[in-house]
Amino acid sequence: MRNSDTFTFWVAAIVVLHFIVGFIWLIIKMSPKKSDKKRELEQDNE
Repeated sequence: MRNSDTFTFWVAAIVVLHFIVGFIWLIIKMSPKKSDKKRELEQDNE
């Protein structure tokens, strides 16, 4: 039974890490880029 617990632990760890990496990827993709910030500043100044 010990081997089964180890397998379950590793599967759960991989799933949790997958979610963490996915959320980090989403945050990076949804954050405004530096060029977008420059464009917004230029449009506000006009």
